[in-house]
Formats: sequence, structure tokens, C-alpha cells
Amino acid sequence: MNALTFQPLSRILSFLFGIGVAFGQPHTALVPHALDPQLQSAVLDKHHVGFSLYDMNQRRFVYGKNQDHHFTPASNTKVFTLFSALTVLGDSIPGLAYIETPDSLIFWGTGDPSFLHPELDNGRVFEFLKSTDKPLYYAPTKTQEPVYRAGWAIDDYDYAYQPEISDFPIYGNLVRFHSQEGKLISSPTYFQQSLSMTLSDTTDVYRIQREIDRNVFHIRPSAAPQSYRTKKPFRTADTLVAKLLTDTLHKKVHIVDKELPANPQILYSIPTRQALREMMLPSDNFIAEQLHMLAAFTKYRTFQTSDLRDFMQETYDQTLTDTIQLRDGSGLSSYNKITPRSMVDLLVMIADHLPDPAQLHYLFPAGGLEGTLKNVYPTPGGQPFVWAKTGTIHSVHCQSGYLISKAGNRYAFSFLNNNFLGSAAPVREEMVRVITYIYENL
Repeated sequence: MNALTFQPLSRILSFLFGIGVAFGQPHTALVPHALDPQLQSAVLDKHHVGFSLYDMNQRRFVYGKNQDHHFTPASNTKVFTLFSALTVLGDSIPGLAYIETPDSLIFWGTGDPSFLHPELDNGRVFEFLKSTDKPLYYAPTKTQEPVYRAGWAIDDYDYAYQPEISDFPIYGNLVRFHSQEGKLISSPTYFQQSLSMTLSDTTDVYRIQREIDRNVFHIRPSAAPQSYRTKKPFRTADTLVAKLLTDTLHKKVHIVDKELPANPQILYSIPTRQALREMMLPSDNFIAEQLHMLAAFTKYRTFQTSDLRDFMQETYDQTLTDTIQLRDGSGLSSYNKITPRSMVDLLVMIADHLPDPAQLHYLFPAGGLEGTLKNVYPTPGGQPFVWAKTGTIHSVHCQSGYLISKAGNRYAFSFLNNNFLGSAAPVREEMVRVITYIYENL
């Protein structure tokens, strides 16, 4: 796999306008008679449905249903975060900002989600801090927004899909618990001291629950089931980062109040495409938000995430057909609003930025094979025909991406579903049915 090619935003916009992308032009429905019946069913008729289909060979929209209506996109928001990262970040993630003096090493977080993350870390930042013989000083950086974004559900504070956001994330801002001979073991082991056997419960289900405002984890006073595993977010704090670093590096890490200089040294950690893929395939909210932090750090050398969204909003206002509203980078916020047509506009922009299909498809789950689309789509001849980002929160289930039909036609599509009751499974089955129909017939 070749490395992704990253280009400045101004270059991308110039390129897009120069080739005459169909944004802003009349959107003529060319296949209404074929798709209208497919988008009518006992399931789809009971909630709000938006669909947009773009022929990437003809470079024109060919079908739309409510494609100019606004929907909550859930994790389809991550496609916008992907675009932000492609336009702002380079080919490697800045893992640490630092300066060295004769008697100390002072470092600042960049928002890099990979440090001691079990799926991402390559050890570069850890070994750099471990190998120095100078005293270590961690300088916390203020962020423009709190640890939760606007529109997040506070009731979900205890769920692993909603860790807190921070300038120096560590271990993915999660505690991982597993059972060993009936005892609950924490990783990192620092949190073993935070376990409390005081949770009262009338059920027989083994439970662990963190207090909302501090790192105390209550468990049922009984033996942990065999092979029990779970993850819980911890409350982030500057002092906690220093303690966790001290614990894992086996050397004292001090906290110092010092502003980031204009030209610090930057230690790069992992390839950007690795972080993007890890965000997109399992739909990782934490990585999405930290990539947003990274983009803000790269552009402003501080965590002005709200300003970054305003900057990207100006870009979207110039390039997308419809106005959109984004309040976070992961899709957890119910305040996010996009149209199917705007999502397709963005997908075309990303495809133009990554014209190599292998690079493009690498960043999206392959239907029937990977990530959130594993075992969802058929794979004729063992090959996928759809690469798409899913998005699910309460009463929302969406899917947007690319497909190659049996006839070899390339399409970008967005299929957004809002305000249904019950499980998302019937909605997912209908989306698969419609997209498979397009594969077979168009």
C-alpha cells in the first residue's frame, strides 16, 4: 500500500473548482423509475429517509430522495473529520511537542490518540521519554472546549464509546479490566487502587460502574466471571497524566506551567493513514475527536477546535451544495445536521483527493469483510462492491460511501435514516437491499 498523498486545502479547492465538479449545478434524477420502488417498503415508509446517488464516471447526480433535507448523521460525521485530517494534517501524526534545556526536557501534548493505545502505539514517543536522562516536565495546554462536546449525552459517561477528550490522551483514556482467577485486574494497574466493592445490585449480573465525577469504580462484591473483559472511561486530569506517565516510565514526571513556544521540536508518532483507518473501520469516537484536536494543534499550535470547525465550515459553505452544521468530530452530538447531497459532495471531494481506488477504499469499511460492515454485504467472488461509513445512535442509522456496480459503474451514495423506533437491524437490511439492487442493476 502506497502512502497517502496529502495536499494543502487551498490546492484541493483549486483542483476541485478547476475540474468542474457538479456541486451547485442542477441535480437531474436520471433513474427515478428504477429506484423509486426500491426506496418504498414497510420499513422505510415509517421514518424519515434521505438518499442521494452520484455517478462518478459521468460526474453527475443521478437520483435523489429528500437529498436536500437535513438529517442527524451519527458517525457519518467521521467522513467530515476524515476530510479535515486529509486537508490539515501531514502524512504523520505529531506525537509530542518538546524543548530541551541543559537540565530538563519539557513536553506538551498534541492530542495524539496513539500514545499507549493498544491498537495504535508504535512506541516512538514512549521510548523517547523513557530514554532521556534529563528530568521530565509535562506542560498541560488549555483547550477551547470541555472534555465533552455540545450535544453529547451525559448519561453515557460510563460507556467506552464516549471517553473524555484531552490534550495528552493516554491508553485511549480508557481503563481496561479483565478477570484473572476470579479477581478483576485493571490495565493500567494504577487504577487497581480505584476499585470499590460497594455496588449494591439486586440482579445476578456482574457489573462495574464508575462514579460520574471521580475515578472510583464500583463492582459487585463477588468473583469476576471467567473471561470477563470490559472498558471504562476515566476522568482525565493533568495530575493524572503525570501520575500515569510516572507509573509507566518508572521515572518522575513533573508538571510545569509553561506556554508552548512558537517553534517547538515535534516528534512524530504513527502514519496518519493508520489513525484514519482505525477511526473509520471500527467507528472509533475517541480517535475521531482526538484527530480533530490534532488538526487544531497543527493549524493553530493550540487546541482551538471550535475555530477549526469554523474554518472548515467556510470551506463547506464554498464547496457543498447545501448548508450543514457540525458540532463535533465523531457524530455523538445530536446537534450535527447534514443533507444526503452534501455528504455525497464531500465523498466526491475525497475521491478526487485520493484518485487511487486502493488508497480510497483503504479508509472505508469494505462491505462483507471489514469493520462495521463485516458480514453485512454479500461478496460476489469473494470481492466487496461497497466501501462505506456507517453511523448509528438512538433512532438514527446511516450509511455513506462508494460502490462499484456489476457493470463497472462507480457511484458515491448517502443513505440517511432518522426517527425510527426500535432496533436498527431492519433499517440496515433495507439499506443493504437497496445498495445491492444498485450493484446488480445500474
